[in-house]
Amino acid sequence: MKPAEVVDRWLAAINLHDVDGLTALMADDLLFVDSLGNRVNGAATMKGGWQAYFAMCPDYWVRADTVVADGNTLLLTGDAGGTIDGVAWKIPSAWKAVVSNGRLREWHVFADNKPVHDILARRS
Repeated sequence: MKPAEVVDRWLAAINLHDVDGLTALMADDLLFVDSLGNRVNGAATMKGGWQAYFAMCPDYWVRADTVVADGNTLLLTGDAGGTIDGVAWKIPSAWKAVVSNGRLREWHVFADNKPVHDILARRS
């Protein structure tokens, strides 16, 4: 699979909340970096992370409007959104994907998640 195809399937799996599909696209040593710089290593750990995120935000979605590729590295810009605790949110987002051997090796999120953090802060 070409890198762009892997990323297209990745985005589709996110929007379908298909954790098994996401896991199948991850390299075993996947590096995930969230918008705060927190790093998570490994497909097995990320599988649980996606399950928890979809439970917290049951209608989470992403949309990439622009994709620029340079070999195995792709940069995407668009939006992400969903509903947490009955409160809808939508934020501009960007992502960096690195694909190797038909699997996602790195996924970096760049976004101002203040709306999400504000919703979660109300839980306390």
